[in-house]
Amino acid sequence: MSNNPGQTGDDEWVKNSALYREFLAEREEIMKHKWIESEKAQHDVGFERALTDWIVKHRGKWRKTRHTQQGQQ
Repeated sequence: MSNNPGQTGDDEWVKNSALYREFLAEREEIMKHKWIESEKAQHDVGFERALTDWIVKHRGKWRKTRHTQQGQQ
């Protein structure tokens, strides 16, 4: 692996890491929540508001459910 983070080998390592996959899954849930809350409010609520709201209301249960499902695979 080189010291240049833009090189393909480094990109593949990151994309295959469990931490990155978890980040992407969480981001997808936040974006769904943003869409739902924006539809309810009839305007874009913004990423930061959706992120904060999702963390407070849903993250704990989502993580628990996700880790339970992963343990069954």
